[in-house]
Amino acid sequence: MSYNQFNIDKIKNDLGLAISEKFELFADITEAPYSGWLEETLATNLPLALAIATEKARSEMIVAPILIELKKQAGEISLFSGRDFNVDEEKGLNGFCDFLVSRSVSQLAIEAPVLAIVEAKNDNLQSGFGQCMAEMYAAQLFNERENNNIDTIYGSVTTGSLWQFMRLSGKAGKAIEIDLKEYPLNPGKILGIFLSWLEIDN
Repeated sequence: MSYNQFNIDKIKNDLGLAISEKFELFADITEAPYSGWLEETLATNLPLALAIATEKARSEMIVAPILIELKKQAGEISLFSGRDFNVDEEKGLNGFCDFLVSRSVSQLAIEAPVLAIVEAKNDNLQSGFGQCMAEMYAAQLFNERENNNIDTIYGSVTTGSLWQFMRLSGKAGKAIEIDLKEYPLNPGKILGIFLSWLEIDN
């Protein structure tokens, strides 16, 4: 088994995580300013990505530019895309992650994961929930083993044009909160949420 084989039932039954549903959990977070580069890039890329209508196109043309902008603003973080993140194969916590953000400057190795981003399959946000939660739980286990002082792990599932967010709180990860609100593509709002998670003022 691997991350992409998890669903909500497996998260609850196999990993023992409680899941609670909220609405507008992150709605009050202030939008962040962003560069003309990102504005121009998305203006060009968004119509093309939506027309091509594949996960790869949305990943490369929408999600990646937003994360590059996040890196520019946040500074001392690292981004990983399509990297192996094998934490516990017996639990199925292994395989490739779409995107991971780490609170570390190292790009050679994943050292302090704090945010997992999963692209939804077939434009269905809920289809990515299980995978995202499994990656978040793996990130928390990884941080505990490495003695990283990171108590909360965050996650996002996106189609590129729609985003949903969640967080995993508590030592040994016992509860995941899902924000049921679907956030439309608004670079300032998405960046504001990500920066708040990284505890960086915008």
